[in-house]
Amino acid sequence: MKYILVTGGVISGIGKGIIASSVGTILKSCGLHVTAIKIDPYINIDAGTFSPYEHGEVFVLDDGGEVDLDLGNYERFLDIRLIRDNNITTGKIYQSVINKERKGDYLGKTVQVVPHITDAIQEWVMKQATISVDEDGVEPQVCVIELGGTVGDIESMPFIEAFRQFQFKVKRENFCNIHVSLIPQPNTTGEQKTKPTQNSVRELRGLGLSPDLIVCRCTTPLETSVKEKISMFCHVEPTQVICVHDVSSIYRVPLLLEDQGVVSYLCERLNLPIEMRPRKMFTKWKEMADRSDRLLEHVSIALVGKYTKLADSYTSVIKALEHSALAINHKLEVKYIDSADLETTTLQDDPVKYHEAWQKLCSAHGVLVPGGFGGRGTEGKMQAISWARKQNKPFLGKGDVRLCFHLVHLSDANSTEFNPESKHPVVIDMPEHNPGQMGGTMRLGKRRTIFSSSTSVLRKLYGDVEYVDERHRHRFEVAKTCSNTQFFVSDHCYFVGVQYHPEFTSRPIKPSPPYFGLLLASAGKLQSYLAKGCRLSPRDTYSDNSGSSSPDMDMRDLKFLSL
Repeated sequence: MKYILVTGGVISGIGKGIIASSVGTILKSCGLHVTAIKIDPYINIDAGTFSPYEHGEVFVLDDGGEVDLDLGNYERFLDIRLIRDNNITTGKIYQSVINKERKGDYLGKTVQVVPHITDAIQEWVMKQATISVDEDGVEPQVCVIELGGTVGDIESMPFIEAFRQFQFKVKRENFCNIHVSLIPQPNTTGEQKTKPTQNSVRELRGLGLSPDLIVCRCTTPLETSVKEKISMFCHVEPTQVICVHDVSSIYRVPLLLEDQGVVSYLCERLNLPIEMRPRKMFTKWKEMADRSDRLLEHVSIALVGKYTKLADSYTSVIKALEHSALAINHKLEVKYIDSADLETTTLQDDPVKYHEAWQKLCSAHGVLVPGGFGGRGTEGKMQAISWARKQNKPFLGKGDVRLCFHLVHLSDANSTEFNPESKHPVVIDMPEHNPGQMGGTMRLGKRRTIFSSSTSVLRKLYGDVEYVDERHRHRFEVAKTCSNTQFFVSDHCYFVGVQYHPEFTSRPIKPSPPYFGLLLASAGKLQSYLAKGCRLSPRDTYSDNSGSSSPDMDMRDLKFLSL
């Protein structure tokens, strides 16, 4: 097993997740089996209780694991299926050690950070690295490990120490460290500054880890003199200093790493079994990135939600929209609308904000209402849904009370979440929900949904299958006694609601069917797509230049490296 540890310096949120995913992508394109682990130094057991404003979206895995959004990046980039143990937290590690201590596994010894916590970290990584994440069931050859936070943070110290020991346990030829650092460029001088990177690398080396590659995040390409300066002061060759400047899309990050010889370096440094030959899948990736930059037609989607002040709150939703827009050859524009701004109370308190929100909604080609917990903003979501239905505007939403109100035509219909005494509770509490405990008491993970109608558009978009397996994350469900829970309105161009989260399994060349239908309808292409037997026209597909999908291939059959 080869281990690649990705650390970060200077600031958090520098892009370690994208770098880790991109490294995995270029190695997988070489024919290697790659897995990924994300380490979060916070004490929480998992990400399930986080506010989206605190840590971005909560990503849900097949097994119901509520994890960091970076695991979503890994799944999309590498087209793999991870499990909850691929996300390690300080809380999980300490919990496992304490459980062992309570059972007497340490034979009365004093339990300490070193060696017990550090040993637990190493054992977890080594065990999880061997778990297959591909459909073929083959054991991975490379494990990419991202250590969250910033080097020097007190909470990450046990993990740094664990990997200091780990590099000797697994031998040098099986372990390397990629350090991601910031190269600021102040507007006053326009000069790229290396001092923060020098300090970060010095601190990392002082803790016992020496970077093999230094990935420099910067706004513009790294100047040669700056690269040489980093090389001199950080004890690496100039070829080991990698520039990742701001690019048009994250599709281009793997291309940047490839162009600067990262594969060649890792192949030599880790003695990887790679044949240096043309790689069809990587050529496909480049074609996809080029195509993304050439899009001319635009399609706009109004995203009406509760957490629109932070785009990371809806990372998977945005990616699913992008995948579908790319599939129909359109550039996506997302109009973020706080659902509370659509409510009459906002009209009274801030008329300008109210009218701006409605102007955004009315000017969009389609409407998306993602799920959310609690009552705040619910009325605004219902207003948006009602407007989309009356105006025959393409709509996709979470299949809960906001949809049911308009489907069952009951003026006093409600959810037990908002009114436990409702006479018509169309949305009810689920057996899994424990109001007295916050973490993990929802319907989580992959569940089967059976189509009740053989003629629904949504079923056709899924490939005319009898059922689908999608990931859930919700505390309430539509009551089975509800007189009308069919979440597709037949007299509308596209009005769909689902209880699950289809965005979690969307891929760039295999977009999520509900999102794909929304984009098709918003671009005025849905009826043509259905009439052609769910096939795209030649102008909306990839060419055969790199062995990519042909115009004759059904979208549901496309397989590809995923972003």
